[in-house]
Amino acid sequence: MPRVKVARKSTAIDMTAMCDVAFLLLTFFILTAKPRTEDPVPIDVPSSTAVTPLPEENVLLLTVGKGQVFYTVEGTDIRKQTLTQMGEKYNINFTPLQKQVFSSLPVFGVPIRQLPAFLDLDSDKRKAFKQPGIPNDTTANNELGDWIRESRKAVASLHNKPLRISIKGDNKEEYPTIKKIIGILQRQKVNKFSLITAVKDAPKK
Repeated sequence: MPRVKVARKSTAIDMTAMCDVAFLLLTFFILTAKPRTEDPVPIDVPSSTAVTPLPEENVLLLTVGKGQVFYTVEGTDIRKQTLTQMGEKYNINFTPLQKQVFSSLPVFGVPIRQLPAFLDLDSDKRKAFKQPGIPNDTTANNELGDWIRESRKAVASLHNKPLRISIKGDNKEEYPTIKKIIGILQRQKVNKFSLITAVKDAPKK
């Protein structure tokens, strides 16, 4: 009886579709990735075991280090609106180009009278500029309180949502500096804010 030969079938797999998916995912992650904002002063945040992700919208972040306070708020529209309001409050006319630069500024810490000149610098000089921090004297020159207040107004008018405030402080920062910032928030009846920490492993039981 003749032996039946089974025809061999190719085991090759067409990988074209998988390559397309891989490049599609890679492109998605590249386009949606958010670069890490470089701190204006070295910040070593304290550790904790609490894990609460920082929201990506309607967030104001105060960076505190070496007794200086730096400001940033998420959202280009919120930044532009806040700058416009601050300009009206301090009688400073910011140019459209200065507003555009401010809207893309990751973080800053200069007195508002120096802000136009700071925004006019090219990016390299602006990066090398030694920022003194935002004035936060609770008795006379409290620009920090004005930035917070105007940012809250801008978020409420543009997004109809409350502004979430977070404080990122160095673990060696002296308590009076943090206490002063908390006092500024409490005078605006802001009693809920976040302290940014680094996550560490929970102690084993």
